[in-house]
Amino acid sequence: MAEEFLNQISAKCSVIIIGAGQAGLSIAHSLQKKGIKPLILEKNYVGFSWEEQRWDSFCLVTPNWQCTLPDYQYSGKDPNGFMDKENIVKYLKKYSEFVKADILEGIEVKHLVKKNEKFFISTNRGNFEADQVVIATGAYHVPNRHPHSERLPTNILQIDAREYKNANSLPDGPVLVVGSGQSGCQIAEDLFFEKREVHLSVGSAPRSPRRYRGRDVVDWLDRMGYYSMPIGEHDDPKSVRNKTNHYLTGRDKGREIDLRRRAIEGMNLHGRLEELTINDIQFSNDLSKNLDGADSVYCRIRNSIDEWISKNNIDAPKEEKYSPCWEPTEDVKGTKISCKNLAVVIWCTGYKSDFSWVDISVFDGTGFPIHERGVTQSPGLYFLGLPWLYTWGSGRFCGVKDDANFLADIISLKSNKSAATKEMLECKALLGS
Repeated sequence: MAEEFLNQISAKCSVIIIGAGQAGLSIAHSLQKKGIKPLILEKNYVGFSWEEQRWDSFCLVTPNWQCTLPDYQYSGKDPNGFMDKENIVKYLKKYSEFVKADILEGIEVKHLVKKNEKFFISTNRGNFEADQVVIATGAYHVPNRHPHSERLPTNILQIDAREYKNANSLPDGPVLVVGSGQSGCQIAEDLFFEKREVHLSVGSAPRSPRRYRGRDVVDWLDRMGYYSMPIGEHDDPKSVRNKTNHYLTGRDKGREIDLRRRAIEGMNLHGRLEELTINDIQFSNDLSKNLDGADSVYCRIRNSIDEWISKNNIDAPKEEKYSPCWEPTEDVKGTKISCKNLAVVIWCTGYKSDFSWVDISVFDGTGFPIHERGVTQSPGLYFLGLPWLYTWGSGRFCGVKDDANFLADIISLKSNKSAATKEMLECKALLGS
Protein backbone atom coordinates (compact mmCIF):
# COMPACT_ATOMS: atom_id res chain seq x y z
CA MET A 1 0.00 0.00 0.00
CA ALA A 2 2.93 2.37 0.55
CA GLU A 3 3.30 2.85 -3.21
CA GLU A 4 -0.15 4.45 -3.29
CA PHE A 5 0.97 7.06 -0.78
CA LEU A 6 4.25 8.09 -2.36
CA ASN A 7 2.75 10.62 -4.75
CA GLN A 8 -0.04 11.75 -2.42
CA ILE A 9 1.80 13.02 0.66
CA SER A 10 0.16 15.95 2.45
CA ALA A 11 3.05 16.50 4.85
CA LYS A 12 6.46 15.06 5.75
CA CYS A 13 7.55 15.06 9.37
CA SER A 14 10.45 13.88 11.46
CA VAL A 15 8.16 12.44 14.15
CA ILE A 16 4.41 11.85 14.09
CA ILE A 17 2.46 10.99 17.23
CA ILE A 18 -0.90 9.27 16.85
CA GLY A 19 -3.21 10.23 19.70
CA ALA A 20 -3.45 13.43 21.78
CA GLY A 21 -4.32 11.95 25.17
CA GLN A 22 -2.03 12.21 28.19
CA ALA A 23 0.48 9.85 26.54
CA GLY A 24 0.65 11.71 23.22
CA LEU A 25 0.93 15.11 24.86
CA SER A 26 3.59 13.85 27.27
CA ILE A 27 5.88 12.49 24.56
CA ALA A 28 5.34 15.68 22.51
CA HIS A 29 6.55 17.79 25.43
CA SER A 30 9.52 15.52 26.11
CA LEU A 31 10.55 15.64 22.45
CA GLN A 32 10.22 19.41 22.20
CA LYS A 33 12.58 19.79 25.15
CA LYS A 34 15.12 17.95 23.00
CA GLY A 35 14.56 20.24 20.05
CA ILE A 36 12.30 17.89 18.08
CA LYS A 37 8.96 19.34 16.96
CA PRO A 38 6.52 16.45 16.40
CA LEU A 39 3.11 16.50 14.76
CA ILE A 40 0.19 14.96 16.66
CA LEU A 41 -2.72 13.41 14.78
CA GLU A 42 -5.86 13.16 16.95
CA LYS A 43 -9.00 11.31 15.83
CA ASN A 44 -11.36 13.48 17.88
CA TYR A 45 -10.15 16.30 20.15
CA VAL A 46 -8.04 16.71 23.27
CA GLY A 47 -9.95 15.28 26.23
CA PHE A 48 -12.53 13.45 24.10
CA SER A 49 -12.40 10.04 25.80
CA TRP A 50 -12.63 11.58 29.28
CA GLU A 51 -15.48 13.88 28.28
CA GLU A 52 -17.55 11.60 26.04
CA GLN A 53 -16.74 8.08 27.23
CA ARG A 54 -17.19 8.46 30.99
CA TRP A 55 -20.37 8.72 33.05
CA ASP A 56 -21.42 11.98 34.69
CA SER A 57 -20.31 11.11 38.25
CA PHE A 58 -16.97 9.67 37.12
CA CYS A 59 -13.85 10.69 39.01
CA LEU A 60 -10.30 9.45 39.39
CA VAL A 61 -9.58 6.63 41.85
CA THR A 62 -6.06 7.95 42.46
CA PRO A 63 -5.45 11.19 44.42
CA ASN A 64 -4.86 14.39 42.49
CA TRP A 65 -1.24 14.62 43.68
CA GLN A 66 -0.50 11.62 41.48
CA CYS A 67 -1.28 13.67 38.37
CA THR A 68 2.29 14.35 37.32
CA LEU A 69 2.52 14.78 33.57
CA PRO A 70 5.96 15.94 32.35
CA ASP A 71 6.70 19.33 33.96
CA TYR A 72 3.02 19.65 34.89
CA GLN A 73 2.31 18.57 38.46
CA TYR A 74 -1.23 19.02 39.78
CA SER A 75 -1.32 22.44 41.44
CA GLY A 76 -4.94 22.76 42.55
CA LYS A 77 -6.34 23.27 46.04
CA ASP A 78 -7.22 19.63 46.70
CA PRO A 79 -4.14 17.41 46.21
CA ASN A 80 -5.68 14.62 48.28
CA GLY A 81 -9.00 14.78 46.45
CA PHE A 82 -10.11 13.02 43.29
CA MET A 83 -10.78 15.03 40.14
CA ASP A 84 -14.20 14.60 38.57
CA LYS A 85 -14.73 14.25 34.83
CA GLU A 86 -15.07 17.97 34.18
CA ASN A 87 -11.83 18.82 35.95
CA ILE A 88 -9.93 15.95 34.34
CA VAL A 89 -10.83 17.39 30.94
CA LYS A 90 -9.76 20.89 32.07
CA TYR A 91 -6.47 19.51 33.40
CA LEU A 92 -5.69 17.78 30.11
CA LYS A 93 -6.68 20.76 27.95
CA LYS A 94 -4.56 23.09 30.08
CA TYR A 95 -1.66 20.70 29.67
CA SER A 96 -2.18 20.79 25.91
CA GLU A 97 -1.94 24.58 26.03
CA PHE A 98 1.21 24.27 28.14
CA VAL A 99 2.83 21.83 25.69
CA LYS A 100 1.98 23.97 22.64
CA ALA A 101 2.43 21.05 20.28
CA ASP A 102 1.23 21.01 16.68
CA ILE A 103 -2.03 19.06 16.89
CA LEU A 104 -4.34 18.21 14.01
CA GLU A 105 -7.74 17.26 15.46
CA GLY A 106 -10.39 15.29 13.59
CA ILE A 107 -7.71 13.20 11.86
CA GLU A 108 -8.55 9.48 11.83
CA VAL A 109 -5.63 7.24 10.91
CA LYS A 110 -6.77 4.53 8.52
CA HIS A 111 -3.53 2.78 7.68
CA LEU A 112 0.12 2.78 8.75
CA VAL A 113 2.81 1.06 6.66
CA LYS A 114 6.58 1.19 6.37
CA LYS A 115 8.67 1.25 3.20
CA ASN A 116 12.34 2.05 2.71
CA GLU A 117 12.71 3.02 6.39
CA LYS A 118 9.92 5.60 6.06
CA PHE A 119 6.46 5.45 7.62
CA PHE A 120 3.39 6.28 5.55
CA ILE A 121 0.15 7.21 7.28
CA SER A 122 -3.18 7.28 5.46
CA THR A 123 -5.94 9.34 7.13
CA ASN A 124 -9.41 10.70 6.41
CA ARG A 125 -7.80 14.04 5.60
CA GLY A 126 -4.69 13.24 3.61
CA ASN A 127 -1.52 11.18 3.84
CA PHE A 128 1.61 11.76 5.89
CA GLU A 129 5.20 10.58 5.83
CA ALA A 130 7.40 10.32 8.91
CA ASP A 131 10.84 9.13 9.93
CA GLN A 132 9.54 7.90 13.29
CA VAL A 133 6.05 7.21 14.68
CA VAL A 134 4.71 6.98 18.23
CA ILE A 135 1.36 5.21 18.64
CA ALA A 136 -0.25 6.72 21.74
CA THR A 137 -3.84 5.56 21.33
CA GLY A 138 -3.98 3.41 24.47
CA ALA A 139 -5.17 -0.19 24.40
CA TYR A 140 -8.91 -0.01 25.10
CA HIS A 141 -10.57 0.30 21.71
CA VAL A 142 -13.37 -2.24 21.23
CA PRO A 143 -15.96 -3.19 23.90
CA ASN A 144 -15.68 -6.81 24.95
CA ARG A 145 -19.27 -8.07 25.31
CA HIS A 146 -20.40 -11.60 26.07
CA PRO A 147 -20.32 -13.60 22.80
CA HIS A 148 -24.04 -14.43 23.15
CA SER A 149 -25.23 -10.91 23.93
CA GLU A 150 -27.19 -10.80 20.67
CA ARG A 151 -29.49 -13.51 22.06
CA LEU A 152 -31.16 -11.08 24.43
CA PRO A 153 -34.58 -9.73 23.41
CA THR A 154 -34.46 -6.53 21.37
CA ASN A 155 -36.62 -4.68 23.91
CA ILE A 156 -33.72 -4.80 26.41
CA LEU A 157 -31.39 -1.84 25.91
CA GLN A 158 -27.75 -2.96 25.77
CA ILE A 159 -24.95 -0.43 26.21
CA ASP A 160 -21.27 -0.53 27.10
CA ALA A 161 -19.65 1.21 30.06
CA ARG A 162 -18.38 4.06 27.90
CA GLU A 163 -21.94 4.82 26.73
CA TYR A 164 -23.45 5.15 30.20
CA LYS A 165 -24.08 8.71 31.43
CA ASN A 166 -26.54 8.61 34.34
CA ALA A 167 -29.60 6.81 35.65
CA ASN A 168 -32.04 9.26 34.04
CA SER A 169 -30.63 8.55 30.59
CA LEU A 170 -31.88 4.94 30.81
CA PRO A 171 -35.41 3.62 30.37
CA ASP A 172 -37.33 2.79 33.53
CA GLY A 173 -36.97 -0.68 34.99
CA PRO A 174 -34.35 -3.02 36.49
CA VAL A 175 -30.76 -2.79 35.28
CA LEU A 176 -28.20 -5.59 35.04
CA VAL A 177 -24.56 -4.51 35.23
CA VAL A 178 -22.21 -7.23 34.00
CA GLY A 179 -18.68 -7.05 35.39
CA SER A 180 -17.34 -6.04 38.79
CA GLY A 181 -14.17 -4.18 37.88
CA GLN A 182 -13.86 -0.47 38.61
CA SER A 183 -16.38 0.60 35.96
CA GLY A 184 -18.93 -2.08 36.80
CA CYS A 185 -18.91 -1.46 40.54
CA GLN A 186 -18.96 2.32 40.20
CA ILE A 187 -21.79 2.30 37.64
CA ALA A 188 -23.79 -0.18 39.74
CA GLU A 189 -23.40 2.13 42.73
CA ASP A 190 -24.34 5.17 40.68
CA LEU A 191 -27.60 3.51 39.65
CA PHE A 192 -28.27 2.10 43.10
CA PHE A 193 -27.89 5.51 44.74
CA GLU A 194 -30.52 6.80 42.31
CA LYS A 195 -32.97 4.20 43.69
CA ARG A 196 -32.83 1.97 40.61
CA GLU A 197 -33.25 -1.78 40.96
CA VAL A 198 -29.75 -3.05 40.26
CA HIS A 199 -28.43 -6.52 39.53
CA LEU A 200 -24.64 -6.90 39.47
CA SER A 201 -22.89 -9.90 37.96
CA VAL A 202 -19.77 -10.28 40.11
CA GLY A 203 -16.62 -11.69 38.54
CA SER A 204 -13.12 -12.25 39.89
CA ALA A 205 -12.04 -8.59 40.05
CA PRO A 206 -10.04 -7.75 43.21
CA ARG A 207 -10.83 -4.88 45.54
CA SER A 208 -8.65 -2.44 47.44
CA PRO A 209 -8.85 -0.52 50.72
CA ARG A 210 -9.21 3.24 50.35
CA ARG A 211 -7.64 4.51 53.56
CA TYR A 212 -5.65 2.40 55.95
CA ARG A 213 -3.68 3.26 59.05
CA GLY A 214 -3.98 6.99 58.61
CA ARG A 215 -3.23 7.34 54.91
CA ASP A 216 -4.78 6.74 51.53
CA VAL A 217 -3.64 3.32 50.32
CA VAL A 218 -2.27 4.92 47.14
CA ASP A 219 0.02 6.98 49.37
CA TRP A 220 1.30 3.86 51.13
CA LEU A 221 1.81 1.91 47.90
CA ASP A 222 3.61 4.87 46.33
CA ARG A 223 6.00 5.04 49.30
CA MET A 224 6.51 1.29 49.05
CA GLY A 225 7.61 1.64 45.41
CA TYR A 226 4.77 -0.42 43.98
CA TYR A 227 3.85 2.02 41.21
CA SER A 228 7.43 2.37 39.97
CA MET A 229 8.25 -1.35 39.97
CA PRO A 230 9.09 -2.50 36.41
CA ILE A 231 6.85 -5.24 35.10
CA GLY A 232 9.86 -7.52 34.65
CA GLU A 233 10.43 -7.58 38.41
CA HIS A 234 7.03 -9.14 39.08
CA ASP A 235 6.89 -12.90 39.55
CA ASP A 236 4.58 -13.38 36.56
CA PRO A 237 4.72 -10.36 34.21
CA LYS A 238 2.14 -11.76 31.77
CA SER A 239 -0.34 -12.37 34.57
CA VAL A 240 0.19 -8.87 35.97
CA ARG A 241 -0.52 -7.25 32.59
CA ASN A 242 -3.82 -9.11 32.23
CA LYS A 243 -5.16 -8.53 35.73
CA THR A 244 -8.32 -6.53 36.29
CA ASN A 245 -7.92 -3.26 38.20
CA HIS A 246 -8.89 -3.29 41.87
CA TYR A 247 -12.24 -1.71 42.53
CA LEU A 248 -12.64 1.29 44.81
CA THR A 249 -13.80 4.85 44.18
CA GLY A 250 -12.81 8.49 44.46
CA ARG A 251 -16.46 9.43 44.88
CA ASP A 252 -17.58 11.07 48.15
CA LYS A 253 -13.98 12.25 48.74
CA GLY A 254 -12.73 8.70 48.25
CA ARG A 255 -13.97 5.48 49.83
CA GLU A 256 -13.97 1.72 49.53
CA ILE A 257 -16.57 -0.24 47.60
CA ASP A 258 -17.87 -3.11 49.70
CA LEU A 259 -20.32 -5.12 47.61
CA ARG A 260 -21.38 -7.05 50.68
CA ARG A 261 -22.56 -3.77 52.22
CA ARG A 262 -24.46 -2.92 49.04
CA ALA A 263 -26.15 -6.34 49.20
CA ILE A 264 -27.37 -5.63 52.74
CA GLU A 265 -28.79 -2.34 51.46
CA GLY A 266 -30.65 -4.03 48.61
CA MET A 267 -28.38 -4.42 45.59
CA ASN A 268 -28.87 -7.82 43.92
CA LEU A 269 -25.55 -9.68 43.57
CA HIS A 270 -25.05 -12.66 41.29
CA GLY A 271 -22.12 -14.80 40.26
CA ARG A 272 -20.40 -14.67 36.89
CA LEU A 273 -22.75 -14.57 33.90
CA GLU A 274 -22.98 -18.10 32.53
CA GLU A 275 -25.67 -18.35 29.86
CA LEU A 276 -27.92 -16.05 27.85
CA THR A 277 -31.16 -16.98 26.10
CA ILE A 278 -34.11 -15.01 24.81
CA ASN A 279 -35.95 -15.92 28.00
CA ASP A 280 -33.42 -16.00 30.85
CA ILE A 281 -29.98 -14.98 32.07
CA GLN A 282 -28.25 -17.66 34.14
CA PHE A 283 -25.43 -16.97 36.59
CA SER A 284 -22.76 -19.32 37.93
CA ASN A 285 -22.76 -20.55 41.51
CA ASP A 286 -19.54 -18.67 42.30
CA LEU A 287 -20.68 -15.49 44.05
CA SER A 288 -19.20 -16.51 47.41
CA LYS A 289 -15.94 -17.51 45.77
CA ASN A 290 -15.65 -14.22 43.91
CA LEU A 291 -16.45 -12.07 46.93
CA ASP A 292 -13.97 -14.04 49.03
CA GLY A 293 -11.32 -13.65 46.34
CA ALA A 294 -11.79 -9.88 46.25
CA ASP A 295 -11.57 -9.73 50.05
CA SER A 296 -8.44 -11.87 50.01
CA VAL A 297 -6.67 -9.28 47.84
CA TYR A 298 -8.06 -6.50 50.03
CA CYS A 299 -6.56 -8.12 53.14
CA ARG A 300 -3.28 -8.89 51.37
CA ILE A 301 -2.82 -5.22 50.54
CA ARG A 302 -3.46 -4.30 54.17
CA ASN A 303 -1.00 -6.95 55.35
CA SER A 304 1.72 -5.71 52.98
CA ILE A 305 1.29 -2.20 54.38
CA ASP A 306 1.46 -3.56 57.93
CA GLU A 307 4.74 -5.32 57.12
CA TRP A 308 6.23 -2.19 55.54
CA ILE A 309 5.19 -0.04 58.49
CA SER A 310 6.75 -2.52 60.89
CA LYS A 311 9.94 -2.89 58.86
CA ASN A 312 10.47 0.88 58.69
CA ASN A 313 9.43 1.59 62.30
CA ILE A 314 6.69 4.00 61.23
CA ASP A 315 4.28 5.37 63.80
CA ALA A 316 0.81 4.74 62.34
CA PRO A 317 -2.56 4.13 64.01
CA LYS A 318 -3.78 0.54 64.31
CA GLU A 319 -6.94 -0.73 62.63
CA GLU A 320 -9.26 -3.61 63.35
CA LYS A 321 -9.01 -6.82 61.39
CA TYR A 322 -11.41 -7.04 58.45
CA SER A 323 -14.54 -9.13 58.90
CA PRO A 324 -17.16 -9.71 56.15
CA CYS A 325 -20.51 -8.08 56.93
CA TRP A 326 -22.63 -10.34 54.69
CA GLU A 327 -22.55 -13.80 53.15
CA PRO A 328 -24.66 -15.02 50.22
CA THR A 329 -27.40 -17.43 51.16
CA GLU A 330 -28.06 -20.58 49.20
CA ASP A 331 -30.95 -19.02 47.26
CA VAL A 332 -28.73 -16.30 45.72
CA LYS A 333 -25.58 -18.28 45.01
CA GLY A 334 -26.73 -19.63 41.69
CA THR A 335 -29.51 -17.45 40.28
CA LYS A 336 -31.48 -16.77 37.15
CA ILE A 337 -33.17 -13.58 35.92
CA SER A 338 -36.09 -13.60 33.53
CA CYS A 339 -35.52 -11.26 30.60
CA LYS A 340 -39.08 -10.01 31.15
CA ASN A 341 -37.82 -8.42 34.36
CA LEU A 342 -34.99 -6.43 32.78
CA ALA A 343 -34.96 -3.08 31.00
CA VAL A 344 -31.22 -2.53 30.52
CA VAL A 345 -27.96 -4.48 30.41
CA ILE A 346 -24.74 -2.51 30.84
CA TRP A 347 -21.65 -4.39 29.71
CA CYS A 348 -18.66 -3.55 31.91
CA THR A 349 -16.58 -6.46 30.70
CA GLY A 350 -13.52 -4.63 29.46
CA TYR A 351 -12.16 -3.66 26.08
CA LYS A 352 -9.98 -5.24 23.42
CA SER A 353 -7.18 -3.61 21.47
CA ASP A 354 -7.61 -2.92 17.77
CA PHE A 355 -4.38 -2.17 15.93
CA SER A 356 -5.61 -3.69 12.66
CA TRP A 357 -4.74 -0.42 10.90
CA VAL A 358 -1.03 -0.94 11.68
CA ASP A 359 0.35 -2.95 8.74
CA ILE A 360 3.74 -3.64 10.30
CA SER A 361 4.87 -6.95 11.84
CA VAL A 362 5.24 -5.98 15.50
CA PHE A 363 2.38 -7.96 17.08
CA ASP A 364 1.98 -11.23 18.92
CA GLY A 365 -0.66 -13.83 18.14
CA THR A 366 -3.35 -11.88 20.01
CA GLY A 367 -2.84 -8.61 18.15
CA PHE A 368 -1.00 -6.95 21.04
CA PRO A 369 2.27 -5.13 20.24
CA ILE A 370 5.58 -6.78 21.13
CA HIS A 371 7.90 -4.20 22.65
CA GLU A 372 10.53 -3.38 25.24
CA ARG A 373 9.30 -0.36 27.15
CA GLY A 374 7.51 0.84 24.02
CA VAL A 375 10.35 0.18 21.57
CA THR A 376 9.33 -2.27 18.86
CA GLN A 377 11.44 -4.49 16.62
CA SER A 378 10.66 -2.16 13.71
CA PRO A 379 13.17 0.71 14.09
CA GLY A 380 11.40 4.03 14.48
CA LEU A 381 8.04 2.64 15.64
CA TYR A 382 7.03 3.04 19.29
CA PHE A 383 4.05 2.55 21.58
CA LEU A 384 3.23 4.72 24.59
CA GLY A 385 0.42 4.75 27.13
CA LEU A 386 -0.28 1.02 27.11
CA PRO A 387 -1.22 -0.52 30.46
CA TRP A 388 1.90 -1.93 32.09
CA LEU A 389 4.10 -0.70 29.25
CA TYR A 390 6.81 -0.66 31.90
CA THR A 391 5.18 -0.03 35.29
CA TRP A 392 1.69 0.12 36.81
CA GLY A 393 1.58 3.84 36.07
CA SER A 394 2.57 3.61 32.40
CA GLY A 395 -0.91 4.30 31.07
CA ARG A 396 -1.86 6.76 33.79
CA PHE A 397 -1.29 10.37 34.82
CA CYS A 398 1.23 9.27 37.44
CA GLY A 399 3.67 7.21 35.39
CA VAL A 400 3.45 8.08 31.72
CA LYS A 401 6.07 10.83 32.10
CA ASP A 402 8.87 8.34 32.81
CA ASP A 403 8.06 6.31 29.71
CA ALA A 404 7.70 9.48 27.63
CA ASN A 405 11.12 10.75 28.73
CA PHE A 406 12.64 7.33 28.02
CA LEU A 407 11.22 7.18 24.49
CA ALA A 408 12.18 10.78 23.83
CA ASP A 409 15.81 9.83 24.51
CA ILE A 410 15.55 6.90 22.08
CA ILE A 411 13.87 8.98 19.37
CA SER A 412 16.34 11.82 19.77
CA LEU A 413 19.28 9.45 19.53
CA LYS A 414 17.92 7.91 16.33
CA SER A 415 17.20 11.34 14.86
CA ASN A 416 20.76 12.50 15.59
CA LYS A 417 22.22 9.35 14.05
CA SER A 418 20.07 9.75 10.96
CA ALA A 419 21.11 13.40 10.62
CA ALA A 420 24.78 12.48 11.04
CA THR A 421 24.50 9.71 8.45
CA LYS A 422 22.81 12.06 5.99
CA GLU A 423 25.49 14.69 6.52
CA MET A 424 28.24 12.11 6.00
CA LEU A 425 26.68 10.92 2.72
CA GLU A 426 26.35 14.49 1.51
CA CYS A 427 30.02 15.12 2.30
CA LYS A 428 31.06 11.97 0.44
CA ALA A 429 29.00 13.05 -2.55
CA LEU A 430 30.71 16.46 -2.56
CA LEU A 431 34.16 14.92 -2.27
CA GLY A 432 33.35 12.49 -5.02
CA SER A 433 32.34 15.28 -7.34
